[in-house]
Amino acid sequence: MPSLGADMEAGRLVAWKVGVGDAVKRGDIVAEVETEKGLIEVEVFADGVVRELLVEPGAKVPVGTALARIGGAAESGAAAGGEAETDGAGAGGAARVDVAYAPAAAPGSAPGEAIGEPVESVGETAYGAAPGKTKLDGAPSTPAARREAREKQLDVGGVRGSGSHGRVGLEDVRGAEGDAGGARVASAAATGARGEGSAAEAGRVRATPVARRRAEERGVDLGAVEGSGRDGVILLADVEKAPVGVTGPAKTKAASPAEAMRAAIGAAMARSKREIPHYYLTHTIDLGAAMSWLEARNADRPPTERVVPAALLVKATALALKKVPELNAWWTGSAAPPKAEVNVGVAISLRGGGLVAPAIPGTDQLGLDALMAAMSDVVERARRGALRASEMGSATVTVTSLGDRGVESVIPVIIPPQVAIVGFGTPSERPWVVDGEVVPRTLVTASVAGDHRVTDGHHGARLLARIEKLLQKPEKLDS
Repeated sequence: MPSLGADMEAGRLVAWKVGVGDAVKRGDIVAEVETEKGLIEVEVFADGVVRELLVEPGAKVPVGTALARIGGAAESGAAAGGEAETDGAGAGGAARVDVAYAPAAAPGSAPGEAIGEPVESVGETAYGAAPGKTKLDGAPSTPAARREAREKQLDVGGVRGSGSHGRVGLEDVRGAEGDAGGARVASAAATGARGEGSAAEAGRVRATPVARRRAEERGVDLGAVEGSGRDGVILLADVEKAPVGVTGPAKTKAASPAEAMRAAIGAAMARSKREIPHYYLTHTIDLGAAMSWLEARNADRPPTERVVPAALLVKATALALKKVPELNAWWTGSAAPPKAEVNVGVAISLRGGGLVAPAIPGTDQLGLDALMAAMSDVVERARRGALRASEMGSATVTVTSLGDRGVESVIPVIIPPQVAIVGFGTPSERPWVVDGEVVPRTLVTASVAGDHRVTDGHHGARLLARIEKLLQKPEKLDS
């Protein structure tokens, strides 16, 4: 589960776009995830083949949880051979994680009441797993061994392996089937089961799937039912015994998407103001040259191919950051080393309320036409809920422009872990002194908020001065 912002703690998997056995390439969309900021598309960052889907649609899991396992060509051969043993990624293969399953039913449960879910069993990197998040408990195992273990309801982690580095093979599983040492798994709690059934999700009622279905049919509130299964898991028999219509404590109404987004924005901005010592600077910039050049450039173009002033402001900001790299950085907790790439996040107001700020990768490298196309694309996808995870978590600085709202200036709040944010008000015609005379000019008020833990006011002043200089020669922005 990728992190899509400093305020994100968990996400809900909405749907898989791939299945086991599908070949994927870097950049392919593999899943949709729901967050407080809306629906986000998750892409894969390595070529390979989908070996296992570790999280079921509908499950809410913490950031860093492995969502799927992607294997390479080397692993494909191992899986086809059943017992072929490969350690680590293998030649040309993607990094792997072996998965143990715990499908055993709790004592006294009805048929089909298995409550186990996939858990990681070796310390190798899974797609979607954050560094340091991968579990190290359990033994490595071959695909054939895991399939056999699932069929026989055995915990691979409890089987002694005879292969290299203790790897569990098919014969090891078969030999352990009758072992009284107890390879069977009693409950999902013993394995750290994932998804919404995880005990880590506070307040979640633990019940078997068949018990949940029956409770829904009978109108029984599981929150008021006492479970007789191991660790208090509610079984089918518990639901059958419960009085029809039994209700638990009054439940609060679930927040609407707009309310959830507002809460997420509020939490992130409150954290920013609480933890980041902001400084603010504003500067008025003469856009006369830029607007005249832009008008001439757009004159012979159809409306769909014209460049808007906001694109000039974003490009000027991106290029200016190359000269003031201290503001193009992420705070890591003790320092903020400048980023090599400039990925400007563009603040977008959503029609249903709230805002998002997806990144435009390599903003400083784009010509104005390409930048305009990229901005139009992210705005359109943001408003229909189709942004990608990489766009939501890679901005190195954010630009917010309220040019269509009529405001003179913007005093923005930094989005962690970024260390600066640039704002632009509405370009408007105002009196301005040029060569000793007062003349009407198109002006815009630019602002910057900086993090005093990283920079001082002179860094922000240099950035604003550089933006102004670039806008006086707008033709140089188109490269």
